Amino acid sequence: MPLLATSAGDIARYALAFFLVAVGAGLAYAFIKLAGTFTRLSSFIRGTEQELLPVIHSLGESVDKVNGQLDKVDGVTDSAVDMADSVDTAVRAVSVAIARPVQKLSGLAAGLSHGASSLRATRDWNDAVRAGKQAAARRERDLEDELRHEDRPSG
Repeated sequence: MPLLATSAGDIARYALAFFLVAVGAGLAYAFIKLAGTFTRLSSFIRGTEQELLPVIHSLGESVDKVNGQLDKVDGVTDSAVDMADSVDTAVRAVSVAIARPVQKLSGLAAGLSHGASSLRATRDWNDAVRAGKQAAARRERDLEDELRHEDRPSG
């Protein structure tokens, strides 16, 4: 086929062939660049993996050590709570043991005081004894009520 005797269809075919060759060359160039990018990405991931795995391993060990220390602290706080409960129980036992004799002594003092006052005022022994017993019983009740009120949690 001579060059001068080409038709428009031949020129269109030549243009299409040139276009397809150019597209193929462009795609080949793009795939080569993409392959290089994937190679660098793969190398980066491999390096990161090699550097990061020991860090993650040491981080896991550190977390294990911290958990061990927290377990020890938990044991110490449990011991402190148990100790505080024991002290509370002991204080309550002592206060219960002391409360009754204090009530009796306070009642005795109030009874003697009222009885003596009544004896001075009326000069009647039986009236003074009765007034003293009533004052002693009243003082013991009042003190018991006060102690009960103090034992209740304020909330």
